[in-house]
Amino acid sequence: MKQPGLFLLLLLAGCATSPMNSSSPEAFGRGDDNPSARLHTELGSRYYARGQYAIAMQELRIALASDSAYAPAYNILGLVHAELREDGQAEGHFKRSLDLSPNYSEAHNNYGVFLCQRARVPEAMSHFESALSNPLYATPDKALANAGNCALEKSSDPTRAETYFVRALKRAPGQTTALLGMAETHFRQGRWLAARSVLRQYSAQVGDAAMGPQALWLGVRAERKLGDREAEANYGAQLRREHPESMQAQWLISGDYEQAGSLL
Repeated sequence: MKQPGLFLLLLLAGCATSPMNSSSPEAFGRGDDNPSARLHTELGSRYYARGQYAIAMQELRIALASDSAYAPAYNILGLVHAELREDGQAEGHFKRSLDLSPNYSEAHNNYGVFLCQRARVPEAMSHFESALSNPLYATPDKALANAGNCALEKSSDPTRAETYFVRALKRAPGQTTALLGMAETHFRQGRWLAARSVLRQYSAQVGDAAMGPQALWLGVRAERKLGDREAEANYGAQLRREHPESMQAQWLISGDYEQAGSLL
């Protein structure tokens, strides 16, 4: 299942994909900065995060009217159009952002997520690696976690995914995208106790109330494998209560425990 938002939880909870901090020095291919373009790009990023896409685009157009070569604005426009499933426009904006600032790691990361969600895996992994190659990238754990999810979901390669998740967690031990990805990887490898342990670490980071349907569904399946019916029932009750319209809740109701869902 594709979760809402282009890895939106990276913005909100520390998940794979995300509007950048446009003040980050690695964003700029040029030495100057335009305060108006910066301000309206940051506003556009915030509106994007709230799902207010039309207002986000208005702010980003203002940013580009102030500076037509402002790479961060094109990056956020790429995210907005990707969320609206306007793939051609999204890809054009990501490419424009990177043409203007080839070392812009947030744009490489976001473009990588976009490509992976569309099963263009080799291209996606190349952009994640480009993001990581920049020594000024402030949050390489995000690109590492996203690369892990891409390897797990689109390449069905848990070994490669685990390598990325380990690297992400070495850099940021509480990185929630990597924690959930690692827990899912353990489960798919049949390491039920390890899956439970890492999922509990994830829960401690985000809080029980903030666990999404994929995390709760993983909890149901892991506890079912481990034979803890009380814990399984608790995860299931929370899933039905808080995410009743999710695919995972429907799988729970139908007893279709073989469905894995998706981290992308």
